[in-house]
Amino acid sequence: MSNEIHHVAIIGTGPAGLTAAIYAARAGLNPVIYAGLQHGGQLTTTTDIENFPGFENGISGPKLMADMTAQAERVGTKVLYEQITKVDFSSSPLKLWSDDKEILAHSVVIATGATAKTLGIENEDVLMGKGVSTCATCDGFFYKNKKVAVVGGGDSAMEEATYLAKLCSEVYLIHRRDHFRASKIMLERAQKTENIKFLVPYSTTELLHDKTGLTGIKIVNLETDQTETIELDGFFMAIGHQPNSQIFEPYVDLDDHGYIIARNHTETKTPGVFVAGDIADPVFKQAITAAGMGCQAAIQATKYLENNNL
Repeated sequence: MSNEIHHVAIIGTGPAGLTAAIYAARAGLNPVIYAGLQHGGQLTTTTDIENFPGFENGISGPKLMADMTAQAERVGTKVLYEQITKVDFSSSPLKLWSDDKEILAHSVVIATGATAKTLGIENEDVLMGKGVSTCATCDGFFYKNKKVAVVGGGDSAMEEATYLAKLCSEVYLIHRRDHFRASKIMLERAQKTENIKFLVPYSTTELLHDKTGLTGIKIVNLETDQTETIELDGFFMAIGHQPNSQIFEPYVDLDDHGYIIARNHTETKTPGVFVAGDIADPVFKQAITAAGMGCQAAIQATKYLENNNL
């Protein structure tokens, strides 16, 4: 174990964690950031980003994360490609572990994000960003006047289908059951949208593709076992996200879905522990909002350290 106590340790290297690192480094805090298993977070699975300000012609997700990482390092961030596996925030300094390695910090920014749930069918990972997506507001623009499908039965599925219907020529909404978890108002809005076609009760069994990407899907009617093939340009999975919050549970408040509840912008119930990005955002889930929250967390961590003479 090292006796060094970091001013601020940041867990996660998506836009929230990297922005927090940039601000903390510029404040002279010499932050250390732990990249975890997926350096760059969900953006590493996004081929093109056209809604992040400052890039007239868009930028790829991996490129944006690589550039933000390089910027964080240039201003004084130490990036470690290690995963935090356990924490103990019950006393000061705060304790974290990467396997058996103990780490001490006066403040921590949790920016571990949320993982989009997928169907678990073959070639999902290969086709992600090539016709398959988990975010309509991120990727819907690329399917303007094209034919797409949305899988899911909750509010997020209805919202994504309705959003895509404004851009796409035709939207199929596929759900395993003939009843929905979605609220009445969201369901009715989707049902009243002319170019949304409901397919229930159906399950997607196969993603069809060629060298360029997705070309269609195979679905099966769960009542009749009848199989159908649909030609598609885009396939959106809207079956929820799993916040990566499990190891922090004793020291933060969680909502019913596992998202960390922030108070006073980015504070948690534990002094010195702050939160930023999708891990605390069940609503927007955008790179730009995550980055903004990372900025807030770093500024609040800086003030916490100053106020406590740390």
